[in-house]
Amino acid sequence: MKLREIAEFLSLEYEGEDLEISALNSLLRASFTELTYCDGEKNAKDIPNTGAAAIIVAKEYENLVPKDTKALISPNPHLSFAFLSKIFAKPLFGEVKIQNIAKSAKIMPNVYLGNNVDIGENVVIMAGAFVGDNVSIGDESVIHPNVVIYNDTKIGKKCHLLANCVIGSDGFGYAHNKNGEHYKIYHNGNVILEDFVEIGACTTIDRAVFGSTIIKTGTKVDNLVQVGHNSQIGQNCIIVAQTGISGSTELGRNVVMGGQSATSGHLKIGDFSTIAARGGVSKSLEGGRVYGGFPIMLQKDWLKMQAKIALSFKDKD
Repeated sequence: MKLREIAEFLSLEYEGEDLEISALNSLLRASFTELTYCDGEKNAKDIPNTGAAAIIVAKEYENLVPKDTKALISPNPHLSFAFLSKIFAKPLFGEVKIQNIAKSAKIMPNVYLGNNVDIGENVVIMAGAFVGDNVSIGDESVIHPNVVIYNDTKIGKKCHLLANCVIGSDGFGYAHNKNGEHYKIYHNGNVILEDFVEIGACTTIDRAVFGSTIIKTGTKVDNLVQVGHNSQIGQNCIIVAQTGISGSTELGRNVVMGGQSATSGHLKIGDFSTIAARGGVSKSLEGGRVYGGFPIMLQKDWLKMQAKIALSFKDKD
C-alpha cells in the first residue's frame, strides 16, 4: 500500500512524501520499504535505530524518529498497528500448484497438503494431518494423526510431532481501545523446529508476529505445553507437561522446565537452568542453577522458606 493510503485507512494525518510500503516489521528488523510501530516507553529506545520507511508512533516519541523515516502520529499506535495487520495478513490458502514429495514418504489417507510443500525422504504423515502452504518437513520425521502445521512452518530432520499438536497458529496478541474492546493482531511470522525435536500431544507452538518462533535441535516438549509467539527454546531443553512459556521468552540450552511451570514474557533463562514444577519465572535468570516457587528463587531457599512457614503454624498450634 501507499503510505498515504495507510494514513487514510487509519484516519491519521500525513502530508509528507508518499512511499510504497511492502510489509510490516518490528522496529529493529524493518527495512527501507517496510512500516513499523512503537507501542510504548519500553521500545522507545529502539526508535532511533530503526531502518523502516515509516513508523506509527505516539506524539511524545516523534522527536526520536530518524530523519529518513516517515512518522504517522497515532494516539494509540498498538491499536493502529492491529488494524493494519489485518490488511497485510498472509492468505490462509493458496492455489495448490507445487508439491515436492519424496517417493519414500508415506502419506496416509485424509491428509491435506498445501501449496509448495516440501516433504523429505521417509517422512510419515498419519491420517487427518493438515500441512499448510510453504511447509517443509525434513527426512525421517513423523507426523502423527490430526497434527496441524500452519503455513510457512519449517520442520527439521527426525522430528516427532505427536497427535493433535498445533504448530504455527497465531499468537495471543490483541490491541485494546479506550472502551476495553480487543482487536486481533495478525501474525505474519512462522515457526522453525530444528532437527531431532519432539512435540507432545495437544501442545501448541505459536507463530511469531515477525520473524520466527524457534525450537532448537534436540529439544523435547511434553504434552499440553504452550509456547508463545517469538519465543526461542535452546538446544536439548526438556519442557514438561502443562508448562506455559509466554511470548518472546528465550531459553538457553539444556534448560529443564518442570510440570506446570511458567514464564512471563520478554525474559531470558540461562543455560543448564532447572525450573522446578509449578515454578513461576517473573524475571531473567542466571544459568546453571535450580529455581522454584513464586516469586521465583533458588529452589533450596524456597524449600527452606516453606519449612519455616510450616513450623510457624505448628508452633501456633
